[in-house]
Amino acid sequence: MRLEGSKFILTSFILWRIALFLIVFLGIALFPLQKDFLGGGLTNYLQNPYFWSFLNFDGEHYAAIAHLGYQPLTYFFFPLLPILTRLIAFLVSSEFITIAISGLLVSNLAFLIGLFGLWKLIRLDYKENIAKMTILLLIFFPTSFYFGAFYTEGLVFALIIWSFFFARKGSWIFAGVLGAFATATRITALALIPAIGYEVWKFLKHRKGSWVVPLISLALVPMGLILYMYYLYVTVGDPLEFFHNVSIFGEQRSSEIILLPQVFYRYFFKVLPNLNYNYFPIVFTTYLEIASGIIFGILGIWSFFKLRLSYSLFFAVGYLIPPLSGSFSSFPRYVLILFPAFLLSAIWLNKKPRGLKIAVYCISGVLLALACALFSRGYWVS
Repeated sequence: MRLEGSKFILTSFILWRIALFLIVFLGIALFPLQKDFLGGGLTNYLQNPYFWSFLNFDGEHYAAIAHLGYQPLTYFFFPLLPILTRLIAFLVSSEFITIAISGLLVSNLAFLIGLFGLWKLIRLDYKENIAKMTILLLIFFPTSFYFGAFYTEGLVFALIIWSFFFARKGSWIFAGVLGAFATATRITALALIPAIGYEVWKFLKHRKGSWVVPLISLALVPMGLILYMYYLYVTVGDPLEFFHNVSIFGEQRSSEIILLPQVFYRYFFKVLPNLNYNYFPIVFTTYLEIASGIIFGILGIWSFFKLRLSYSLFFAVGYLIPPLSGSFSSFPRYVLILFPAFLLSAIWLNKKPRGLKIAVYCISGVLLALACALFSRGYWVS
């Protein structure tokens, strides 16, 4: 990687982090505090909202798992992030504040490493301007602040990106191991299986050599999930416990598989007509969900005509997995790891007038500010 690329990534990351802290300041001025799901509890939050707000909602659960281990009804949260957090934190101390710092360090450093990987991956096929625009579209995306929170987004993003990169370069064991770590972090990382499978097929088709190592690499990818399922079977007797208790996270989610057309039907004919339009946070979140579902669905179809097939397969499967619970709840966050969407958007936007590019960044930036401000004040966003 050239020095200019490294400087661009580091500068973008630092400015993005500074912007998130400024948005938290803005949120304190704009929105009253919701006290139910604050990271570290109300007392800690009031002492330092610029730190603890990035542990709100799921961050509390990941921190608690890293601190105390799994408890009933927490198996929905996959294990790799708590494990890494605990390993790093316990080098210093076992106090909760150390756990919190460790988790945020893991998430932020992983995201930064993922950005470097994304640059290298894109530069295999495209010019520098496409790589830059892809990264900008990603960090301007309305839910990108989750990359900097105690959530799995930053970690699974880095693992997926580098798994792709090593597969593209023919370093199969690295690709498989990182893929296994990814499926131990988030179930949507299973979308790597058809993607890596295509890369294996393409590699074996055009090169003579042993097929054993590439196929071992492909077989490694689901092992992270399989090992977690085995742990659940031994611990609670149900290897699918992470799916069967998904309904506790909202009435809109189901522990039975719901197909995508039914999810859209629910939104257009049940959710949207019954919204309380006097309550801005729920209106903002709901429209962000359905907009993400529509826009990324269109991009997913379009990608099969514009992008490498492995990218499109990953995009399609990664898009289809989250709504299986019957809702687009959290979907604006789940799509963050679907890097082909941002690459495709960059390819399209790169050819457009400068005014349109500025408009896209401005609109996305305003939505990011609203989403992060709401999240920092204890409102559910994604």
